Amino acid sequence: MSEIEILSFGETMAMFVAEQCGDLARVGHFHKRIAGADSNVAIGLARLGFKVNWLSRVGADSLGRFVVDTLQGEGLHCDYVDIDPSYPTGFQLKSREDLGQDPRVEYFRRGSAASRLSVADIRPQLLEARHLHATGIPPALSASARELSFELMTRMAAAGRSVSFDPNLRPGLWTSEKQMIKDINALAALAHWILPGLGEGRLLSGYQEPRDIAAFYLDQGAAVVAIKLGADGAYYRTQRDEGFVAAVPVQTVVDTVGAGDAFAVGVISALLENHSVAQAVTRGNWIGAQAVQSRGDMEGLPTREQLTAAGRPVSAG
Repeated sequence: MSEIEILSFGETMAMFVAEQCGDLARVGHFHKRIAGADSNVAIGLARLGFKVNWLSRVGADSLGRFVVDTLQGEGLHCDYVDIDPSYPTGFQLKSREDLGQDPRVEYFRRGSAASRLSVADIRPQLLEARHLHATGIPPALSASARELSFELMTRMAAAGRSVSFDPNLRPGLWTSEKQMIKDINALAALAHWILPGLGEGRLLSGYQEPRDIAAFYLDQGAAVVAIKLGADGAYYRTQRDEGFVAAVPVQTVVDTVGAGDAFAVGVISALLENHSVAQAVTRGNWIGAQAVQSRGDMEGLPTREQLTAAGRPVSAG
C-alpha cells in the first residue's frame, strides 16, 4: 500500500513509565518510551502498511535522538523532522496502574522544540500526500503551531485531499476554554472526517446527544462524524446514514491511554481503503480494544497481518 501517502504532524515526547504502582514521587524505576497522540495515529497507520510522512521538531538532545530513532523504527518517514538546537525535546512521566484506572501523567513540554513548529516548516513535498490527519494538540502548543495547523488543513482541503481531525482536547494548554472551543471548531470546519469523544463533542457543540453533536459538524461541511462512546462503542453519522456500533468486549483493561488514537487508526485506514463508514467504525472499535490490552500508548496497535488474522475488523455485522 506504499502508493497511499499520509501526512501527520505534531509533538512526540519521550515518556518515562513507572515500573511500579504508587506516587510518582516515590517511584525509583521508569521505562523509556515515546508518547504523542498525533504520532500514535501515524504509527498505527504505518503498521497497517501506509506510507506516512511525519512533520515535527525535536531538540538537539538524547531524547530527541531517541524519539526520531523510535519513529523511524516504526516505519515513519522522518525527513521533515527538524532538529532544534535552541529548545529541548518535551517529555512526560506516567504512572503505572494495575486495576485498569486511567494513569496519572505529568507533562514537561512547555517551551519544547515542537512548540516552535510554524508555517515555515511546510515543504511543497508534504502537500503531495493523499490524506492529512490533524488533532487539536498542535494548535494548543503555541500560536505558531496553531497557524501551521490552520495552514496545512486549509491547503490540503483546497487541493482536494481528504482531511481527518480528532479534537483531542488539552484544556491545560489553552489560555481559556472559550478560545479553545472557538479554534477547535474552526479547525473542525476544515476537515472531512471528525472523530470526537462524547465529552469533547458535548463541550464543543453545546449539544448532549451524539446525533445532535454529529449534526452540528455535518452542518459545517463534514462528510463523516464518528463519536467515541467508550465502553458503549461508537456512533457515526453522514448526510445519508447513521448508526451505533457496539464496543468489542475486553476482559482485562491494562492501559486506557491511546484508545482514542487507536480508534482513529481504524476509521482512517478503513475509509482510505473505501470501506463503508459502518465498517470503518467497526475497525476503529476493534483496534481500540486491542490498544487498551497493552501497557503503553501505542504498543497494542496491530500490524496488517494481525488485522487480517482477526477475521472481522471490517465487518459491520
